[in-house]
Amino acid sequence: MFLKTSDAELLVTSYGDSPRTIVAHGGWVGSGELWAAPFERLSQSWRTVTYDHRGTGATRHSAPAITFDLLVGDLFRVLDALNIDTCVLAAESMGAMVALEAALRHPERFTGLVIVGGRYSGARTPARDRLVAGCKADFRATMEAFVNACTPEADCEAERAWGKLIVNRSNAVDAVQMMECVDGVDLESRLASITLPTLVLHGRQDVIAPLASSERLVELVAGSKLVVAEDAGHVPTVTRPNWVAREINAFFATPA
Repeated sequence: MFLKTSDAELLVTSYGDSPRTIVAHGGWVGSGELWAAPFERLSQSWRTVTYDHRGTGATRHSAPAITFDLLVGDLFRVLDALNIDTCVLAAESMGAMVALEAALRHPERFTGLVIVGGRYSGARTPARDRLVAGCKADFRATMEAFVNACTPEADCEAERAWGKLIVNRSNAVDAVQMMECVDGVDLESRLASITLPTLVLHGRQDVIAPLASSERLVELVAGSKLVVAEDAGHVPTVTRPNWVAREINAFFATPA
C-alpha cells in the first residue's frame, strides 16, 4: 500500500497476521526491501512491516529537503496508519539513527529493538565526505562501489546484484540529503536512557560500520546483546537472512 501524507507517498508492506509485530527501517539508500528475505521467514510467526523511507525504493516525496525529523516522523506515521500500538523496531546501517531516536522519543511504542550494522553517530568522517562527493560526481559508479564494499561475502553474487538494483532506485540529490540530514545528530550521549531489550547484530567482515560501534552500543544500552556473524559483511539482512531471522526469533523468545 501507499501511505499518502501531505508531502510523501510511502510504500508500506505488511505480511503475516501474528499478534507480534516487527517493523523495519532500511539503511541510507537501501529501502525496506533490504528486510524482505529475513521477513519472509519471520512472517510465519510475526506480523512483519517494512516501508521505503524518503529517498529510497518506490516512495516519492515533495518536501524541499529530507530531514532527520521527517524520517523519524514518517516512522510514527506508518505505525499509526497501520494501527500498530507497540512493536519490535528493527533497523540497519544509518536507519539505526531513526530507530534509536524513535525509541528515545516514545519508548512506550516499542517492546524491543533490533540494530543491524548500525550507525548512530552524526559525526562527519572522511568516508562520509567521500560518499557525498561521489554521489554528486557519479551516483551510479558510487553505488556500484558502495554495494561491492557492503557485500564482501564470496557466495552472494546474486544478492550483490540485487543490492545494486535496490540502491539505484534512490538518486544523487536524495542520497546527499539523507547523509547530510544526520550531520551533528548526537545519540550516543542519550543511549543509556534506553531500557528496551535490544538485539545488536553485526558482520565481522563489515567495512562500512566498524564492529566497535556495535560493541559500544551494547555497553551503553542495558539489556542489549551483541551477536556477530563471522562470515557476514554490512548487510546480513540480504546476504545472511536465515541467521538474522534465527537470532531475532531466539532473542525475543526469551522473556525480557
